[in-house]
Amino acid sequence: MDEDDRPRPRGDAASRLVAEDLAPYSQDELTERIALLEAEIARVAAHRDRAASHRAAADALFGKGGS
Repeated sequence: MDEDDRPRPRGDAASRLVAEDLAPYSQDELTERIALLEAEIARVAAHRDRAASHRAAADALFGKGGS
């Protein structure tokens, strides 16, 4: 099974964030949180793009599917 096909583990950081109560946060804290989350989204997207590029290069070199 490819790593991409595996389900996300329960209790990972994204799952915990979704479940967190936001009521205790001030507007300033929420604004800061949004900025941090946007930076994390950019970091994850860049990693995904690098992984896709490496995968495409490997597929081009070795042929898709490893045959």
